[in-house]
Amino acid sequence: MIKRLRTDLVTGLRWLPYLAPALLFYLVFMAFPLLDSLRLSLYTGSISSGRTFVGLENFKKLFTVAQYADRYKEAFGHTLYFFLIHMLVQNCLGILFATLLTNKTMKAVRFYQTVIFIPVTLAVLVTGYLWKLLLNPVWTGPFLQRLHLGFLVHPWLGNRATALTCVALVSCWQWIGIPTMMFVAALQNISEDFFEVAALEGAHELQIFWHIKLPLIRPVVGMIAILTFVNNFNAFDVVFAMENVNGAPNYATDLIGTLFYRLGIAGQHPVGIPEPGMGSALATVTFFVLCLGVLPVLHLTQERD
Repeated sequence: MIKRLRTDLVTGLRWLPYLAPALLFYLVFMAFPLLDSLRLSLYTGSISSGRTFVGLENFKKLFTVAQYADRYKEAFGHTLYFFLIHMLVQNCLGILFATLLTNKTMKAVRFYQTVIFIPVTLAVLVTGYLWKLLLNPVWTGPFLQRLHLGFLVHPWLGNRATALTCVALVSCWQWIGIPTMMFVAALQNISEDFFEVAALEGAHELQIFWHIKLPLIRPVVGMIAILTFVNNFNAFDVVFAMENVNGAPNYATDLIGTLFYRLGIAGQHPVGIPEPGMGSALATVTFFVLCLGVLPVLHLTQERD
């Protein structure tokens, strides 16, 4: 046993020079900022005005003081809704497109893959601004009227009831190429023997997908769900491009990312003074929320030995 441990240690030390650059990068740009954010959440003030240790006071204010609690509860609900839209639309369409693209009878696969993936290569600010124009009835209203599509002439981004859904769907349109390509890669790795046996047993396409394809790509489904969850709770740019950092109209599109920006960087209305301590407290709470969401999905979807 001791000899085996010694061998494993020597092997690990041999790999250390190759791992050192990546490890150093991770410590400097990932681990240190995370730990420093945890530290800052226990202070109030800034470097210029001086910091004061307040313990858990920032967390208490985040959940009890109306100025912060109301905005946080609303932003959290919007972010959760934003995530659910991505799961139901982006990822479900992604697996549907991947199933079609891996079908042997499908023609012009490369063309469709390119069409689906092109939006991913565009800048979020550019696509957000273009969709903002397309959804503006002043710009597109006359054109839609001529096509007898007057029912689409509506201030989609100016209505609280539709603004967040529109922003989420635009985000789904832009990023659907990533889960689609990941699902394509996963489906292509499944052995054809499974499908041949299922065909001999008389299984139709839906049964093959539900009982063979989906269970075999479960780890990839879980990984995509985790990436979607993490990315949506960090979303900021699409709201910034299509609305503004206040989550217009009237905070209807306010997400955790925009709230963090206002609290820790730009300053919350009406004071307009940044509060790094409150921003760090919000980031810390979000970190633990992500951990609580990610760990169960990993446990349920990843393969066991």
